[in-house]
Amino acid sequence: MSEPLQEELRARLAELWGGPVSLEGWRRLSGGASRDTFSLDATAADGVSHPLILRCDPPARPSPEVMAREAAALAAAAEAGVPVPRLVDHGTGLGPAYLLMERVDGETIPRRLLRDERFAAVRPKLARELGRVLARVHTIPVESVPGLPEVDPLHQLTDLYAQFDDPRPALELGFRWLADHRPPTVRPARVVHGDFRNGNLMIDETGVRAVLDWELAHLGDPVEDLGWLCVKAWRFGSAEPVGGFGPREELLAGYAEIAGARPSEDELHWWELYGTLRWAVLCRMQAERFLSGAEQAVEYAVLGRKVCEQEYDVLLALGVTAPAAVPDVLAARSDTAAAPPHDRPGADALLRSVQDFLTEAAAGDPRLRYLSRVAAGAVAVARREALLAPAQAEAHAGRLAALGRADDRDLAQAIRDGAVDPDDPMVLDAVRRGVLDKLAVANPAYAGQAVG
Repeated sequence: MSEPLQEELRARLAELWGGPVSLEGWRRLSGGASRDTFSLDATAADGVSHPLILRCDPPARPSPEVMAREAAALAAAAEAGVPVPRLVDHGTGLGPAYLLMERVDGETIPRRLLRDERFAAVRPKLARELGRVLARVHTIPVESVPGLPEVDPLHQLTDLYAQFDDPRPALELGFRWLADHRPPTVRPARVVHGDFRNGNLMIDETGVRAVLDWELAHLGDPVEDLGWLCVKAWRFGSAEPVGGFGPREELLAGYAEIAGARPSEDELHWWELYGTLRWAVLCRMQAERFLSGAEQAVEYAVLGRKVCEQEYDVLLALGVTAPAAVPDVLAARSDTAAAPPHDRPGADALLRSVQDFLTEAAAGDPRLRYLSRVAAGAVAVARREALLAPAQAEAHAGRLAALGRADDRDLAQAIRDGAVDPDDPMVLDAVRRGVLDKLAVANPAYAGQAVG
């Protein structure tokens, strides 16, 4: 954090608390691409220390209205009995729009929550508890959070997808199914968290301590939140569908305990598929920041290669494919050969050494450690592509030619327009094999994950 921002915050807290304030323990938190987030401790004149979290808009992407709505949502959620951090302050007085809240003890990192022994006892209880928490979210009075947007979710998502002019056959199959099976619009619309998932939940050994990141709150169908929580991306390899913690039955039962009504499995399935498509589009949106040259961060570059994971999940949800073992071409690879006239080690061995270095780099800095792992993953993708892409391109061209289609764009457009039957086994097989080829390069292990 910059020194001027620290001074502004110190002055603001002194004004709020009526005396001098000292700030200690500044630490930037890893993860989160949309905002800068810091952990700190503020000690007031009475000697009481306050653990705090500060979230700031990046200067290049200010959104004071969104930050103000998030502050209102936090306050309203607390009134509704939702576990949230206590709001300390918000506004634009520090330069960027900011949100200052108490720091809640617990864990947010999904892989720890799903694997560490200290959470073993609470994990089986979380699916039902998360259902109860979401039911309370949906009791928040609409008028208590003024200015929340309400849009047609499918139209909005379709428009976002179309803006990249990057049609994909697997996603077209998903959008077509959503349009054909859409549930009735819920009236009146309710407050929806918009990003309720593993990673935005503070959890300890006793259960859910806080629901975080309310910036995407909006008005809509409450089942959207339940479906988003069940999206496969938030299971992080677990077979349990509710954030990796437990079965859908437990989620719905917990929801009904508070809400008095239980969403149908068909509704939940529709919103789960919608969430899968939404994450695919959001990954593509983040990748566009890299592709456009606006931000050359490795995080955004790698997100572009995660879209195929969501394409695969769409096919899983539609019953077009099943979990499959996809071999990793890099497994136990030790070739050091080089193309003449170059000396050894060759290009792949050099890339392997960089990948190994990045995997172990920056051990003392959480943010750099995270970025190093992301960069190591990017190198692995590049190595697999160099080894597999030529043969894959030839095979994929043959599949498309058998369908009378020039490329993926042509096939995607044909699915959208109804020029091909989306249930045609040859069409589905071509789409499935194309996605599996992409996964073999981007993340071969993903295809073999168990599905709940």
